[in-house]
Amino acid sequence: MSRLLDVLLSTDSTQRVRLAQAGLALLLLAAGVAAMHYFVWIGAAPLLPVLWWSGITLTGMVLFFVLVRTGYSRRFAEPSLTVPQMLFALASAAVAYSLLGAGRGAVFPMVMVILMFGLFIASPRQMRWVSLYAVLLFGATMAASAWWQPQRYPADIEIGHFLLVLVMIPGVSMLAARLSRMRYRARLQRAELAQALSRLREHTTRDELTGLINRRHMQNVMEQERQRCVRSGQIFCLAMLDADAFKAVNEAHGYAAGDVVLRALTQEMLRHVRVSDVLARWGGASFVLMMSDTRAALARGGLERLHQRVGALRILHGSEAVGVTLSAGMAEHHAGESVAQTLERAERALHDAKAQGRDRVVVAA
Repeated sequence: MSRLLDVLLSTDSTQRVRLAQAGLALLLLAAGVAAMHYFVWIGAAPLLPVLWWSGITLTGMVLFFVLVRTGYSRRFAEPSLTVPQMLFALASAAVAYSLLGAGRGAVFPMVMVILMFGLFIASPRQMRWVSLYAVLLFGATMAASAWWQPQRYPADIEIGHFLLVLVMIPGVSMLAARLSRMRYRARLQRAELAQALSRLREHTTRDELTGLINRRHMQNVMEQERQRCVRSGQIFCLAMLDADAFKAVNEAHGYAAGDVVLRALTQEMLRHVRVSDVLARWGGASFVLMMSDTRAALARGGLERLHQRVGALRILHGSEAVGVTLSAGMAEHHAGESVAQTLERAERALHDAKAQGRDRVVVAA
């Protein structure tokens, strides 16, 4: 059964909704065709015209379903083809009205069902045009029926029916406008909620000053990388980096200048790490760099180049050019070792780099 539904309605969720709607419209009109044949059976409607009407109605709705199912309808502004289906169904209902004679009152519920399809999809402007079309269409049908068949369609009765249509159909259009406004507000609220959640995620995972991921999130990223490497047998390296004597920069130029230097330092480092590497602010002027799928020998070369680029960086602050150097300690992750243990070895290597005079890279044993 599920396979049959996949064939009829496709597996694409958006297309499935469109096709379910088109299929429901087809089934409802098929029920209308069956009702028409009941009126033929009781002698209220002529057989041959009803047969022609049935064939054209069902063929038209099947064609709409095929256009949606094949994806051809995606070429149009409204891929669901809801409004064209409504216009076709209303025309079919108007013809049914002209055929049913005494049973023509049964068409009005059918018209209401057709208009209900537009309540949740069509825009207020579209519904206004559809309503005007329906009023003019049924007005013309009623007038023509009263003119050509006054015995079956007395003029006073048709005027009453037209007044009913004149009130009922614009009323549905007003409801559609109200629902459209409600849908718009709901979409706006969902968009605002999504933006708020996105900002919240940014605040909880990103460092506000540098834009890098923060310490908490980096711990999760490193643990995920460790688990991936356990499964794949790959190796990764961790490096702890620290801007040398950064406290002196703050004291000499002020904390605002220190923030400018940190942001510039971050951008320079990001320019010289691989896309697959992850850089995080660890705290203060300290950073952690995770280098995936690489051993210490190769990772050291990339870290040395990064160290040199930062050392050559000059950041303008007012009339002065501020420079910083970088000390780094790096450790290759060993099988069976925790992230905390690898990070601890990288930190010891960083301390060795500081003890050896700063501005250098040290690799842990």
